[in-house]
Amino acid sequence: MSSPRSFRRTVLMSCAVAVAGALSLSACGGDSGDTQKAGSAGDRQITDAKGRTVKVPSAPKKVVALSEPTLDAALALGLEPIGATASRGQKGVSTYLADKAGKAQVVATVAEADLEKISVLEPDLILLDETTGAKKTVEKLQAIAPTVVTAKLKEDWKKSFTDTADALNKKPEAEKWLKDFDTQLADTKKKLGGNAGKSVSVIRWQDGAPSVVGKGSGVVGSTLKALGMTRPKDQQGASSGHSEPVSLEKLDTIDGDWMFFGTLGDKADSEKAFGEARKVTNFSSLKAEKEGHVVVIQGSAWNSSGGPLSAQVVLDDLKGALTK
Repeated sequence: MSSPRSFRRTVLMSCAVAVAGALSLSACGGDSGDTQKAGSAGDRQITDAKGRTVKVPSAPKKVVALSEPTLDAALALGLEPIGATASRGQKGVSTYLADKAGKAQVVATVAEADLEKISVLEPDLILLDETTGAKKTVEKLQAIAPTVVTAKLKEDWKKSFTDTADALNKKPEAEKWLKDFDTQLADTKKKLGGNAGKSVSVIRWQDGAPSVVGKGSGVVGSTLKALGMTRPKDQQGASSGHSEPVSLEKLDTIDGDWMFFGTLGDKADSEKAFGEARKVTNFSSLKAEKEGHVVVIQGSAWNSSGGPLSAQVVLDDLKGALTK
């Protein structure tokens, strides 16, 4: 029986060759049984979102999070991953997570994971979900370290969080976090006053035009629903994708009693985009703009695929604007 370290060295060498193109697609592969043989007595066995039985360490120390939700969840639970994925449209991790995940090495993009970089880190656990292209290489990742797919695409973010926490053996901590969050929601709802039930538009500005985000039951949609807020007509129902572009000819459809406005980046980037939007014909005619109800946000959190820390940012922004 090979040791964990020698096993990882073997995987590293084979995956490095595969990246160089000398091996076939299956060269870095391996089934969950191979990794389980390298496990220790302190392992736990769980079933992931794809129905796979995976043996994971009871107290993982070197975690690689290959999706934004799993990175978000791990950080919320006090564990800083050693590897992470670059956020959509950014070179590093999402700006709302950067302070907490500053030491994590970027080893993937939303489209794909870099197997060689991941192997070099010698992780003891790899986390991902179906929001990332790395889902296509689960068996290759499993050959490097125990790999858990924590959630299917468009999974309820709270379930995704608790399932990720389960993989980290921190489910009680996640349940406590959610209980505290629900208490905050209820308290905020009581303080809405005249803003109770108002319509809220959520917009990402990119390349000189708006896109609707936060539809459906994700972090943004579920938080607004829990507060009893409504959405403009064209922002109701489930989203057909991560965002839905709106032509400038239909600018009036993004209006609402309130508008939360951002980009994929930080708040400074959102402020710059807001300045550009205000120069667009008819933007000044929007009710939210005329009444001073456009709230510039750190759009990276509002545009994320969803996690507890992004939910907290969304709730804090809503509370700050609507309970004054």
